[in-house]
Amino acid sequence: MAGNQILTISMITRAAVRIWKNTNFFIQNINTQYDDQFARDGAKIGTSLRIRLPNEYTVRHGPAAQPQDTNEQQIVMTLATQDGVDVSFSSVERTMQLDDYVERILAPKIAFLTADVAYTIMAGLEGSVANYVSNVDGSGAVMSPTQFTVLRARAALMNNSAPPGQRKLVFAPNTGAGMVSTLSGLLNPAPAISRQYMEGTMYDALGFRWFEDQTVIQHTTGSFTAGTVAGAGQTGVATLVTGAISGTLNAGDFITIAGVFAINRLTRQTLGTLKQFVVTANVLGGATAIPIYPALVAPVGGQPVQYQTVTASPAAGAAISLVNLANEVYVKNIAYQPDAFTMATADLELPEGVWERSRAVFDGISMRSILAYNPQTDQAIDRLDVLFGFLGTRGEWAVAVADRP
Repeated sequence: MAGNQILTISMITRAAVRIWKNTNFFIQNINTQYDDQFARDGAKIGTSLRIRLPNEYTVRHGPAAQPQDTNEQQIVMTLATQDGVDVSFSSVERTMQLDDYVERILAPKIAFLTADVAYTIMAGLEGSVANYVSNVDGSGAVMSPTQFTVLRARAALMNNSAPPGQRKLVFAPNTGAGMVSTLSGLLNPAPAISRQYMEGTMYDALGFRWFEDQTVIQHTTGSFTAGTVAGAGQTGVATLVTGAISGTLNAGDFITIAGVFAINRLTRQTLGTLKQFVVTANVLGGATAIPIYPALVAPVGGQPVQYQTVTASPAAGAAISLVNLANEVYVKNIAYQPDAFTMATADLELPEGVWERSRAVFDGISMRSILAYNPQTDQAIDRLDVLFGFLGTRGEWAVAVADRP
């Protein structure tokens, strides 16, 4: 036992919050924020934060000034989820070197905790990934993605003005296996090919930094078969009014509307392809409204407007279509710019009447540890908690890259 020490809760918490950021690739590569306004008293489930979104403007042509208001947009994020992992150990087990504790107890705890948080965020952000690409067979069923599929994802980010240089592609292990096989024969630098061969995974390719992640979800498309727009001139809306639709839609499904085309978000010129909208909440069969993202914002009088997303409002009776097949199950890999998603944490309360308590913040993540005594088992209970919320802050900067299960 020489060299061992009594581990304090502060030592454990500091170690835990540093391990966190290096455990899950998806959480490593999204925008993580820490709100220090709760550092003194602590936050609780239900605490709300306001997140500002980037501004957009229209361009004047000619010398005459045309002042426009700065219509700042913001969304409310609720810290709605408190996750944790709790263990108990004896006073003998508490007396060990920190490195031993990290390896035997803390690292496994953090691995399970971060995986659960990452999966919660990925599943909760289904309605915030606003673009979809896939490789399909002759019947329209999803097949494994190819080089062209990934390049289409890159193009979607470019057309939506996603900042260059930081783009990520988080993919499931099976997708990675297929992509390494597909891309291994391309004219890549020898070190890149060697690394793929030795480690069996992608790294930097086709404009993305690639990350393999076991928490990538599978999506099941609704049973939607038909629907039409009810009423012309809908604009500035995040809920599309329709006639009674046939079949269901699931949050995360992608739809298009006849005659409504996508635009380049900087030039506001048509891309010549139908605009994709992601469904943000489940919709029952027979419903007469579909919640969508992004909002349908059309030009006014033929002139561009701030936050414009489409070439024109849909006509009354315009057909609504699913982007992929109904009732289809596919792996939802995500290509994105990190600011597409935001995760925020805040300091939890530090309760009285416990042995030890501690909070630590590292790289935008706040964690709390509590050590309390259980007289029934004569053991110390070590609980580790994180309070977090998440939002898709710029869903246009994310693309679902579909793969077959």
